[in-house]
Amino acid sequence: MQNDTGRTAAGHATSQATGAKPARASLGIIAGSGPEAGLDLWAKVLTRNQQLMGAAFRGDLDAPRVVVVSEPRLGLSMDLAANDAAVWSAMRDSLDILAPQVEAYAIACNTLNWYAPRIAELGLAARLVSFQDALSDWIARSGTRKLALLGAGPVTAMDEWSAYRDLPQQVEVELPGDAAALHQLIEDVKRLGSRDASLRPRLAELVAGLDAETVLLACTELPLIADIETDKQLVDVTDLVADALARRALPAATVLQQAV
Repeated sequence: MQNDTGRTAAGHATSQATGAKPARASLGIIAGSGPEAGLDLWAKVLTRNQQLMGAAFRGDLDAPRVVVVSEPRLGLSMDLAANDAAVWSAMRDSLDILAPQVEAYAIACNTLNWYAPRIAELGLAARLVSFQDALSDWIARSGTRKLALLGAGPVTAMDEWSAYRDLPQQVEVELPGDAAALHQLIEDVKRLGSRDASLRPRLAELVAGLDAETVLLACTELPLIADIETDKQLVDVTDLVADALARRALPAATVLQQAV
């Protein structure tokens, strides 16, 4: 069949021909900024799916169908204002591949979710589960009134290029005291890999310098090094998005009567 951008979606051809509908929604992940963050989101979707299914989960056959497109050019988003045209071109190419194959998807990068309104204007059939929407829902459920926002430079600038520029309308937001050091830490996670021993002490120092008791990890690299000692509540937006994606791909409600 033809997708929203005019390309052929071979993955759904069988269902289209027979008239049968997939038992579960197919999920998608756009990765690349960075690739490791895409793997992290995928792993969290799998974990949350099993938790939600509870005793009904049988193993491999109950895992959601997930399509991942990892595009290295999306890494230019670390300076989004300077690279908007190139990043948007890479995003469109990724959407052309992914959107025909899935019913719902997420972009595994807080910064890149700035494109959510622009993507909505494309009129794609596949539904974007945005980081902004997942966070907004969590704030409403949790009753949180103040949080600290940790993210890359384009996010913490809270200007027209920030995906969270409207967040202060919902909650009091504390920004990092040294945004440049935080941005460099995120760059180093990408460059050195999350297992590098120098990274976690730097994150712990940044968290310790915050007044807010709730700290939002608003960059997909930060959860990769968030196993630190702290009394503060660290909220991983990736976890919230993984929950929303997993719920969209659950089997029929009758199968989930005993689920969590």
